[in-house]
Amino acid sequence: MELRSVGELMDLLYACREAAVPGGGPADGHGRALRTAALLRRTRPADKELQVAGLVTAVGGLLWPGDPEGRAERTADAVRPLLGERVARLVARRAPAHAPADDGLRRLREAEEEGRTAVFDAGVLEDWRTVLELVAARNSRPGAGGRAARGHHLPGA
Repeated sequence: MELRSVGELMDLLYACREAAVPGGGPADGHGRALRTAALLRRTRPADKELQVAGLVTAVGGLLWPGDPEGRAERTADAVRPLLGERVARLVARRAPAHAPADDGLRRLREAEEEGRTAVFDAGVLEDWRTVLELVAARNSRPGAGGRAARGHHLPGA
């Protein structure tokens, strides 16, 4: 699967809200993703790619519920064309080959852990549409190494 637009990604993120855990309980992938992204926004407000990585990891559980071992890598492959290599690398939990340590990866792991138990109003998913569009637009620039986010243009981006 390959996500081609922010609209497709938003649809998947909204679907996470409706997903259910085997056994009947409601899944909180949607809420956890919002909390993770909000925590990253607080600690790294300028790092939109890191925030987006925290938000989109939730779609893996929806798309590949029976593949927990391969879920991160498959989710990374799905978001790479739209959101770029760095977001995909963070989602896949891979450190860059050229860097000894990735602070973003560490912060993502910490925010995900805190997002599992934190209780606060993390806002609504629609608040993240503009951030997703911004990251997709950056990735679609010539020389950015990704494809255009079809149908999405941000003035001044």
